Amino acid sequence: EQTTQVRTSVETIRPADIKRIPSFGGAPDLVQALQVLPGFVSSGDQGGQLYIRGGSPVQNKVLLDGMLIYNAFHSIGLFSVFDSDALSNADVYTGAFSAKYGGRISSVMDIRTRDGNMVKTEGKVGASPFGAKVLVHGPLRKMQEDRRGGISYLLSVKHSYLERSSEWFYPYIDDGRLPFGFTDTYGKITFGGGDGSKMNLFGFNFNDNASVLDDATLEPFANYRWSNVGGGGAFTVVPPGSSVLMNGHFAFSNYKIDFEEAGSPDRFSEAKGFNFGLDFKYVLGEDNVEYGIEVVGL
Repeated sequence: EQTTQVRTSVETIRPADIKRIPSFGGAPDLVQALQVLPGFVSSGDQGGQLYIRGGSPVQNKVLLDGMLIYNAFHSIGLFSVFDSDALSNADVYTGAFSAKYGGRISSVMDIRTRDGNMVKTEGKVGASPFGAKVLVHGPLRKMQEDRRGGISYLLSVKHSYLERSSEWFYPYIDDGRLPFGFTDTYGKITFGGGDGSKMNLFGFNFNDNASVLDDATLEPFANYRWSNVGGGGAFTVVPPGSSVLMNGHFAFSNYKIDFEEAGSPDRFSEAKGFNFGLDFKYVLGEDNVEYGIEVVGL
């Protein structure tokens, strides 16, 4: 690969790389792996944003299986919305990214999730002082011996109980708890073909909540909620006997922030969007010609 491809200003991160890095709470996470790369700085405050090579957070583009993600980090600022065990790889471009990623100034994070096992059911359960997660994947229809007709599923759920566990870990803070929490759910179904063609359908629901405590009563007088929901699909078609590979994707998502304050009307901010595209790769020996089209609406 290094002799035939030019990969400038790109870091490829895999689950094994994430697990090698010491992490907050002992739970491997993509955002903590990114913070050790050159040019990456985390705000470390509510919002959990990344500043890459001096650019503002809105100048970073995050793609999950081709879907545009509006906010990929939790309000605590220490965790991403992605389960590291569900990831296949993440290509992080800090410059020189090609035209197929559209317009961004600072960086592009192209994150891909793994497909479920088409032969047997597997699972994993994990827990840390701040949260727990479960990942299960397996066949809905086992792949045949000629590697045709397989259907698999993957389900990942993460939940934070920091609001409760902080009462034991941080007894010296006001009222002994940190009013933060989140729940992440991601599901995926993969239809596999014997010639390399396949199709994925996926959906997600990422939720955050945080409370603002009154200094006198130590009771919540304001609540924030962040919700990020969406779904879509991606497909790869390998025509028999052809040197052209076709990829496509389609997705929609909705990102919303709610603010509730005692004595004031509820407020919210919301962004909705969709994107779909087709990419073609024409193979010419050791060289490739790539072309395509993408439509994005907000």
